[in-house]
Amino acid sequence: MPEKILYRTAATATGGGRDGKTALNDGTSAIDLVVPKELGGPGGDGLNPEKLFALGYAACFMGAMRHYAASQKVKVPDDAAVNVSVGIGTRSDPGFGLDVQIAVSLPGLDPAVAQDLIEGGHKVCPYSHATAGTLTITPTLV
Repeated sequence: MPEKILYRTAATATGGGRDGKTALNDGTSAIDLVVPKELGGPGGDGLNPEKLFALGYAACFMGAMRHYAASQKVKVPDDAAVNVSVGIGTRSDPGFGLDVQIAVSLPGLDPAVAQDLIEGGHKVCPYSHATAGTLTITPTLV
């Protein structure tokens, strides 16, 4: 748990959940959610919880990696990229589980330096910390 909360936000979901709406409580963003065809919905261009998780995790991991890199006095390339893939499926017990994969591109960096930045970012990232022990996530250098 954090020792001191530096920022907090909140969102509220309404409707059917995965086929409802979600909005930030401060009014800055509202999203209509669409269930993917693979989960029995109509599909389409809308967002769903897995897409939102992938968006947030990718941005958070990039920020965490840049934070760690600064502490190591290493410059992250301007064209660096973090790709987070989120899958959902059934568990052996009733319920659903996530599969998360992270692929990091750090063009021009020595592979050993790049690997250190990825591992350091993974340790610093609050999304990685929050999922530790429940998901097996091993970020890879691509």
